[in-house]
Amino acid sequence: MANDEKVYQKILKAIVEHKLEPGVRLPEDKLSEAFGISRTGIRKVLQRLALESFVVIQPNKGAHVNNPSQQEAEDVLRSRIMLEPLLITDILANWDEQSSCRFRAMVSEEKKAEQRKDLASSIQLTARFHFELAKQSGNSVLANFIEQLCYRSSLIIAAYGSRSSVSCDCGDHSEFLDLLDNNQAEQAIHWMTHHLEMIKSSLNLESSQSQPINFQQLFSNMD
Repeated sequence: MANDEKVYQKILKAIVEHKLEPGVRLPEDKLSEAFGISRTGIRKVLQRLALESFVVIQPNKGAHVNNPSQQEAEDVLRSRIMLEPLLITDILANWDEQSSCRFRAMVSEEKKAEQRKDLASSIQLTARFHFELAKQSGNSVLANFIEQLCYRSSLIIAAYGSRSSVSCDCGDHSEFLDLLDNNQAEQAIHWMTHHLEMIKSSLNLESSQSQPINFQQLFSNMD
């Protein structure tokens, strides 16, 4: 794994596991010292995290962990509840055995991450399942919008969710694939709506007080 990728995964893991809480500043100099890489390398990682909505970068102020409001969290999940079930009819029109195999491979990866108790990977993988599913509809405009909503949902789950937000507690994706394989459109629409509502209800939208961070100590203790 490339050095930048390792740094990216460690910072993402720290955000998801609430070791870096929403709103915490991410100074390039301190992160550079903690990881032993250049500030240019740190900047690239922070820019990648910003593209995925986990981090906000402000001119002359630097980077901080994104701090989604309660209203934003509710709006993002409501938008997904409204939009994703609408694509199921089109998804079914493009569904075949190859599609089923591809998505079942994704579910297998999700289950492995859940068994490892790797919350960061679980959040990434469940988001990928949903936005790849949206792309399967053939509606590129809505699929791109849902992809951005999924990235924002990942941050919201990292900030306000728990393992139950990405576990089978909110519904096993393989159950949904069974419905698609059997061309059960109405049941699939109901399943997806309920699934997203369960994720929304799993969030704890209470904010917490951030403490000063010793980046050297934090990242030296992480696997």
